Amino acid sequence: MNLAIRTTAILPADLVTVAGERAVCDPRGVLYFPELSLLAVSDLHLEKGSSLARRGALIPPYDTAATLARLQAVIADYAPRIVISLGDSFHDGEGASRLHDDFRERLEQLMAGRDWFWIAGNHDPDAPADLPGETVRELAVASLVFRHEPSKGQAGGEVAGHLHPCARIVQRGRSVRRRCFAGDGSRMIMPAFGAYTGSLNVLDRAYAGLFNRESLVAYMMGKDRIFALPGAMLRAG
Repeated sequence: MNLAIRTTAILPADLVTVAGERAVCDPRGVLYFPELSLLAVSDLHLEKGSSLARRGALIPPYDTAATLARLQAVIADYAPRIVISLGDSFHDGEGASRLHDDFRERLEQLMAGRDWFWIAGNHDPDAPADLPGETVRELAVASLVFRHEPSKGQAGGEVAGHLHPCARIVQRGRSVRRRCFAGDGSRMIMPAFGAYTGSLNVLDRAYAGLFNRESLVAYMMGKDRIFALPGAMLRAG
């Protein structure tokens, strides 16, 4: 599917460029393209708590409430015309059907009046039950292609999720490890947004061949800002 939508907007801070398209790396974990009025979010993993509970894991079932509250805040701030959820929006194929009525209503309110696309993920390959929006395998918008799993090798304009990237640096003997956006100007891999999601270091072999290592930048998520770290500063682990 291809969309060719372009609007004007004021450009906030923390700007990056992906295949010539300007975007904002928001420290809350979303990517916003002002000129396209498009917000991308990845790996919500809604209802992960209830999924794990069904398998006997004793964890608080508060992840969906927390994730939706954060998503509501960023959508209120940016007011996008298009929202793309980059796969694994639900932790399993039955996650949407387990949504509490209050959560379903909140999600539908967020979707109202805008184009909403569910990218099929490995956890949720089918359309979410009884929810609006369109489910697609991938979506092309302007010079970008949005999909869940990154393609092998170089893929100009790709915005993907799945790998849950994080970065680690060591300065003055102190190690800092946080979620990040990972990009080289041509491709961007987004951090997981869900409350109960883990992360994988961008130097892990799972990322091999995805980036031009000389151009790799990890946009580490701080509390209130993004820290752009060149690949040479990153450490494994």
